[in-house]
Amino acid sequence: MDEIKAIMNSLPPWSIAIMLIVVTYVFMLAVKKILLKRLSNVINKTSFFYDTLILNSISFPLTLALLALTLNLIEPVIHYVGVEMDFSVLTSAARLFLVAALVLFIDAVLIGGVGHYADKSSSLKTSKSIMQGVVRALILGIGILVILGTMGISITPIIASLGITSLAVALALQPTLTNFFSGVQLVIDKPIRVGDFIELDSGEQGFVEKIGWRTTWIRMLQNNVIIIPNSVLSQSKIINYYYPEKQLSVPVEVGVHYDSDLEHVEQVTLEVAREILKTHKWGVEDYQTFVVFHTFDSSSINFTVMLRAQEYFNRFFIKSAFIKALHHRYRQEGITIPYPIRAINYQQEKSAETSID
Repeated sequence: MDEIKAIMNSLPPWSIAIMLIVVTYVFMLAVKKILLKRLSNVINKTSFFYDTLILNSISFPLTLALLALTLNLIEPVIHYVGVEMDFSVLTSAARLFLVAALVLFIDAVLIGGVGHYADKSSSLKTSKSIMQGVVRALILGIGILVILGTMGISITPIIASLGITSLAVALALQPTLTNFFSGVQLVIDKPIRVGDFIELDSGEQGFVEKIGWRTTWIRMLQNNVIIIPNSVLSQSKIINYYYPEKQLSVPVEVGVHYDSDLEHVEQVTLEVAREILKTHKWGVEDYQTFVVFHTFDSSSINFTVMLRAQEYFNRFFIKSAFIKALHHRYRQEGITIPYPIRAINYQQEKSAETSID
């Protein structure tokens, strides 16, 4: 032991510290690598997501934590061999590494969890970057403040300065922030989702293609894209044709002559409607279609036939196929679809002309 002390005393203190750091750190890294490899073999046999996420997130933070532990172990070892050194710098560095490891681990876990949750939801997939950016900004901001506090720097003036700066930035970027928080509201409330077919109160219709930081993109049937600020969209009246389900009723207005047998008209119309729903690729076969007579019009008795399409975009084709089939069947059955007729009473007009003369 005396020889070891003599050798240690003959070496510069910094060289002793470096050797101990390197040897201890390399040993701990080797142990870490072995343990993580064994854990990985066990976790790969399971179908859980979060254990894999934690294992993938812990590798680099654990390296920093082991470095912090190594720096903390140097002091008792140096004292044991009888060498005097100033360990204040190493102690501060160990604290910084430990806090950084904790912040990076929490950041990786939360970012991975938010990304996994967003990927599972079609409505949140395009907003994945928004949520991850907000989470990362919060975690890193808090982490930086904790690191500064660990270093002995007073964070009260920094927080006060950040408050004033945030107020100035908020006033300058008010429209952008309004759109951002409106986008967050759309993501949370889910009045619309990516892929939904919607109609705005201004009359535009289309498929929701993307819900971004500032705007929402809607692709119209003409293949044009409407880009709407999120603040405008969140305050608009929206018809979502895909909520709560894609199937929807398709009313078709029909009129027949006053001399028609309405029972026969209803029977023929239902037969055609059921056949269309059964044979058309976008019809709903098990839908119980029905006919409702509702108006004695000027030249016809009007009624509504209710069909069912698999989604809003298909209703045009269902309606077109039904009208063609119904028109053909009415001709076969002798059912007349009247059109408006205007009659002029010549006798009345002649009497009016005679009285004027």
